[in-house]
Amino acid sequence: MKMILVILLFVSGSFSYRKDAHGFMTQSTITTTIINTSVNKYTYLALGDSYTIGQSVPLMENFPNQAVRLLNKDTVFFEPARIIATTGWTTNELDAGIIAANAAGTLLPVYKFVSLLIGVNDQYRGRTVETYKPAFEGLLAKAIHFAGDIPDHVVVLSIPDWGVTPFAAGRDRDQIAKEIDAYNSANRDIAQKYHVDYIDITAWTREAATDPSLIAADGLHPSAKEYKRWAEKIAMFFESKI
Repeated sequence: MKMILVILLFVSGSFSYRKDAHGFMTQSTITTTIINTSVNKYTYLALGDSYTIGQSVPLMENFPNQAVRLLNKDTVFFEPARIIATTGWTTNELDAGIIAANAAGTLLPVYKFVSLLIGVNDQYRGRTVETYKPAFEGLLAKAIHFAGDIPDHVVVLSIPDWGVTPFAAGRDRDQIAKEIDAYNSANRDIAQKYHVDYIDITAWTREAATDPSLIAADGLHPSAKEYKRWAEKIAMFFESKI
């Protein structure tokens, strides 16, 4: 995507007043200052499921919106993150969501950056890793295309381990962890195949086993505090490409 340059023009001045020969007040300009400020404008598309929309936290506290806040500075401006995600979505449901958004004309042809985090619901529903691989690969190819076919403007996030949360009480936590690791091994290999950056946030999510502040009130999803760590990593990555 080409960079859009926005020029903001500010004019400031100071004035003095004096009487003319007839005793009327007249205005004379003492100084006038013109300041040009250049702002680089960027767009960000976030693709995923409940972890991307930030289920059970305020909208502005999900990781895409936190990342945008971290990135916005005097000379850098990110549009609000465009999020295509819904709680419970699997890989095929995310694909259908992208197709529907595209058909409705609510997506730009190209975004400066794209993130992809998907697969936990495939694992939760008992789908095999072998089924997940081609579905994930197809989504990653779409993500790269939305990034203007620039792979290093795309980032994949690993799948969090929900097995450490209160929601998983009574379930086989070790088995959940093994399955999450297998899914993440697959999506990491595919990301490397396409030369896409990969952020492993799974180890962080496992800290929730002993730190309840990292879990939202619903006992399943990450808290805003946890999302902040992901957002910081994403912001650092995007910033390195600006």
